[in-house]
Amino acid sequence: MFEKRGIDDRIKNSQGNYMFCGDLIDELLKEKGLWTIGRNTVQALPSIKTKGDLSAHNRRFNAKKSDIDQSKDGLRITIEELIHLIDYSHP
Repeated sequence: MFEKRGIDDRIKNSQGNYMFCGDLIDELLKEKGLWTIGRNTVQALPSIKTKGDLSAHNRRFNAKKSDIDQSKDGLRITIEELIHLIDYSHP
């Protein structure tokens, strides 16, 4: 969404690298002028982030189907909302 609107500098650090997930979420939610994130997505993001962080950074945790099943409604809502807001149909 940031790239599509030409404001990707807001989600990069001083070296030009993209921020980590938590910081990306903060920037996504902070933006009020270009989009509004629905309450269901706001509620789902912490759980999605936690499971993603654990899977990526904890050597002893791998998300299993049951973990994903607990979050699948929130994942679907979040992904669908972000895709809608990106609006791929308009370049």
